[in-house]
Amino acid sequence: MFRDRSDAGEQLAQLLQEYKGCDDVVLLGIPRGGVEVGARVAEALGLPLDVVVVRKIGAPGQPEYAVAAVDEDGGLLIGDHPYVSRAYLEQSAAEERLEISRRLDAYREGRPPLDVAGKTVVLVDDGIATGLTVLKAIGLLRDRGAAKVVVAAPVVAPSSAAKLRRYADKVVAVSEPAGFAAVGQFYDRFPQTTDDEVRAALTRVAG
Repeated sequence: MFRDRSDAGEQLAQLLQEYKGCDDVVLLGIPRGGVEVGARVAEALGLPLDVVVVRKIGAPGQPEYAVAAVDEDGGLLIGDHPYVSRAYLEQSAAEERLEISRRLDAYREGRPPLDVAGKTVVLVDDGIATGLTVLKAIGLLRDRGAAKVVVAAPVVAPSSAAKLRRYADKVVAVSEPAGFAAVGQFYDRFPQTTDDEVRAALTRVAG
């Protein structure tokens, strides 16, 4: 469906034309892959780009399957997974808070975050499976005063899209395919994005 994240961002931008050049709209990418997609959208629409760092906590033995999520302010959102112990979640959350701090320092390089108060925020990821990290990001942006939150991703699991529409002002997806197993199945090339690539994307859009 998508050649790579750049192609996905270009396709997604076509669905977000109503926000092109709007002074009251900012775009935030969820690192790492969401920043690469978001950079293409930001360039196409003439919007400022920043990161919002939210980390998932994977299930024991299944690190790719999110059972909880932690945001930049340290808040923890726990999914409906009764078999996962509280001790496991708290220990994992502590580790992810350290990683969030590291990433914020690495990506922003001393730059202040974009002010989202009173703005429409277009929140971009490279794909949404369970939706827990995106839900946590929505809550964080609401707490910071965002007027509206628009969730945008190239591909979203249908059940997650339905859930997110209860919390976001809008959900925009190129595709909500049946038979969703993993985000990577919808990309021809889906390598892990590096910290250097995130920094380069942020610098390119800002420059």
